[in-house]
Amino acid sequence: MKPIIGITRNRRPADYEQAIRTAGGEPRILDWNHTSASEALDGVHGLMLTGGGDVHPSHYGRAMSSQIELAEPGRDEFEIALSREALQRDLPILAICRGLQVLNVAAGGTLLQHVPDTVGDGIAHSIDEPKNAIAHPINVKSGSTLARVLGPRVAAVETCAVNSRHHQAVDTVAPGFTVSATAPDGIVEALERADRRFCVGVEWHPENFWATGEFAGLFDAFVQACRTP
Repeated sequence: MKPIIGITRNRRPADYEQAIRTAGGEPRILDWNHTSASEALDGVHGLMLTGGGDVHPSHYGRAMSSQIELAEPGRDEFEIALSREALQRDLPILAICRGLQVLNVAAGGTLLQHVPDTVGDGIAHSIDEPKNAIAHPINVKSGSTLARVLGPRVAAVETCAVNSRHHQAVDTVAPGFTVSATAPDGIVEALERADRRFCVGVEWHPENFWATGEFAGLFDAFVQACRTP
């Protein structure tokens, strides 16, 4: 049977769902309006945290910047609870863009509220269209889970090119997590947690490449982890 992958609801679901189907999983949309986090994870084999609006800084103890573009009401609370429950259950987790930020906050980390305020605008971290437009390279840590699942794409040079649609990023890394990729300006592009079956978060949008397969290894490894009890 195909593993069921819980995908947090957002405004651009199609590519997330298709990336999971292509990797052999069955997507199930998790909606914060209809269920509790604990109930939402019952019967699913893995959790994908998706992109969207900004996490309210009250969740990591900061005052709100004027640059904040908040997510839908109730979404932060639901997804933070999902993340904590999934970590506790050791469900495989793949977190993308906002999802990486949610995961970091849920585990005790903090965020940069507006990347240009910290590192300037020398690197384009927010290119909205076309959705698979290459924004910048990333440096991938040798020996990391991310390096392993991306395989030949990064094996020789430990870099790869990514798209990018975010203005926030990880500031303080949550306890238990390690940085597995950075942008040339030092912005965290990926986190992972080695003491879980599969727990990887990336700041770019690999789902937008489902048809061409540049990041197929990431989704294949995630879905495979969801097959294993």
